[in-house]
Amino acid sequence: MRKPFAFALMLAAAMGLAACDKSSEDKAQDAQKHAEQAQEKMGEAQDKVNDAAKENAEAAKDQAEAQQKAVEESQPANPAPTTAPAEPAKQ
Repeated sequence: MRKPFAFALMLAAAMGLAACDKSSEDKAQDAQKHAEQAQEKMGEAQDKVNDAAKENAEAAKDQAEAQQKAVEESQPANPAPTTAPAEPAKQ
């Protein structure tokens, strides 16, 4: 009597677990959704990278302008007049 009861119990448990398992079609749909979400996130990440590159380019431009102004300000406003070179003596 124990063998038929154990067999029936195992059969019922196997059927119960099989009913809870997702079908392959459901798994494929879930995989498609995850792939779409990953694609969207990749697009968002690329947008952020592009924005960061633009900001870096603007910062480099601003820094170059600031350096140029610093060079211009460090030079004297009215440079000392230069004298013409003396003519060589004639012999």
